[in-house]
Amino acid sequence: MPELPDIEAYLAALETRVLGKTLERVRITSPFLLRTFEPSIDDVEGSKVTQLKRIGKRIAIGLENDLWLVLHLMIAGRLHWKPPKTKLAGKQNLAAFDFSDGSLLLTEAGSKRRASLHVCRTGELGLHDRGGIEVLSTTFAIFQERLTRENHTVKRSLADPTLFSGIGNAYSDEILHRAQISPLAHTQKLTEEELVRLFIATQGVLSEWMNRLKQDAEQAFPEHVTAFREEFAVHGKFGKPCPACGTAVQRIRYADNETNYCPRCQTKGKLLADRSLSRLLKDDWPKSIDEWES
Repeated sequence: MPELPDIEAYLAALETRVLGKTLERVRITSPFLLRTFEPSIDDVEGSKVTQLKRIGKRIAIGLENDLWLVLHLMIAGRLHWKPPKTKLAGKQNLAAFDFSDGSLLLTEAGSKRRASLHVCRTGELGLHDRGGIEVLSTTFAIFQERLTRENHTVKRSLADPTLFSGIGNAYSDEILHRAQISPLAHTQKLTEEELVRLFIATQGVLSEWMNRLKQDAEQAFPEHVTAFREEFAVHGKFGKPCPACGTAVQRIRYADNETNYCPRCQTKGKLLADRSLSRLLKDDWPKSIDEWES
């Protein structure tokens, strides 16, 4: 799922292409995409784009006449900038937003249709805000209060949109690796020093990747948005060496997701139980990275 740095890169690319331009036509091929009927999608056609903003992991496009398009890409949704009036061929192409000099295409890989489009007015934008704070502009005191409000694993809390805006599975892994904190550490048991490290790592990882991706977006439209970047330290790097210590990156699988971490940098050499493998191996499941390597 595109997270804060990816959404900001999309917005930077859209700013030079659609801000101040007239949305001539909206073409929708998927009956599952549009989730509202009033205001009508027809009402936005012929309106000029006046604002662009991020609401958590959503892209909000403001138009004349107090209208907004709110796009949630979910896991597999992506945006592409194509020549004007590009044909919507193929099941992955869900919609096109046509401007005079180009079309913004919304695609979604796979068969599950989770991406959504809402048409609303300014007063309804708050309905799309899950309430998480903007971590790049908050203070340590507010960050600490949000994180320790309830006692959950730190991985879960960082990716909770009601606590923090725009952080998901990928960047929470990178943040925790930089902070050298276990993804399963409980928030109310973190020391003051660990909380400070986590705050610095959160702002550092997100701001660095946001600036990097926005710079790339100035050169070309972001066509390869992914949760698995070669430059990541641990996310999506199971079995590969940790860039800090060389230990093989480990993972915890659950549902359609997985958490990646370095056992030496983050868990003092302890292997965290993988729900599927540890249940299968039981007593044979290694308790440390030394046992695993031997």
